[in-house]
Amino acid sequence: MPPNLSHHPIILFDGVCNLCNQWVQFVIKRDRRALFRFASLQSDTAGILLRKHNYENPPLQSVIVLMNGNLYTESTAILHIVRHLRGPIKLMACVQVVPTFIRNPLYRFIARNRYKWFGRQTSCMLPTPETKMRFLD
Repeated sequence: MPPNLSHHPIILFDGVCNLCNQWVQFVIKRDRRALFRFASLQSDTAGILLRKHNYENPPLQSVIVLMNGNLYTESTAILHIVRHLRGPIKLMACVQVVPTFIRNPLYRFIARNRYKWFGRQTSCMLPTPETKMRFLD
């Protein structure tokens, strides 16, 4: 794992989930400043990072963002990500005013059904040569 990642938010995602991989590609295309770094939740890198935050054995159903020393999960993680992207998706950050007890059940419903609706890979995705430096594992 490269040193000095403190100024880069890190997105941890289910590496075999097609929806999650599509989300990562979506973020990469809209992250003009190449701010975000990525690691699959199945990786040793994610395990190390999560242990540092006392968050071990996370459910694979949650996107996790490590940002400014904080750990965010589920819909809150998504909203922290979109606020740093370019394009109309950035407006989605306004949903933050909706309480998590309303946002997260919808997030969990999609997460529970993501393999059925979008499928899954047999192994984690391999980044392209252009994006390889942004992946920590």
